[in-house]
Amino acid sequence: MLTVDRISIRAPIDRVFTAASDVERWPAILPHYRSVRFLERRADGGTVEMAAWRSFGGSEGGGPLRWPAWWVSEMTVDPPHREIRYRHVQGITRGMDVIWRLRGTEGIEAQRHGGTVGTVEVEIVHSWDGPGWPLIGRAAAALVIGPVFVHGIAVRTLAGIKRFAEGAQ
Repeated sequence: MLTVDRISIRAPIDRVFTAASDVERWPAILPHYRSVRFLERRADGGTVEMAAWRSFGGSEGGGPLRWPAWWVSEMTVDPPHREIRYRHVQGITRGMDVIWRLRGTEGIEAQRHGGTVGTVEVEIVHSWDGPGWPLIGRAAAALVIGPVFVHGIAVRTLAGIKRFAEGAQ
């Protein structure tokens, strides 16, 4: 299963990277995140437990039906390359690899503001062979877990990071 989600954000790349990597703050800025906590911290990340809602039929974080999702990841933050990596180590998505890539672009608006405002292209790539369920594991990942749950949560996360970064002063 390969799920790729992208968004363009008009904000300084440092603001976007900070919002994307400061995962403990996500429940305050992303309504669909129930909780995020570090189980172990390292200088470059750590082991993080995350819980989110996958809503159906409504706006971000809401809707008439909300399904709880939970996982634990090894998180690695790479500021010089503007990347954040996760390796899911617990939960139904154990073994999933996730990479956030942020790339800034210089535009006329950025030049006008001394290079502080431009467009940041954010891409999240989830790759996974699926759960270890005999016969149906890969199909479940490709047909349901990836497009319905992973994409559903990732697109809301990107929209929330965009809303926060563009609105933060």
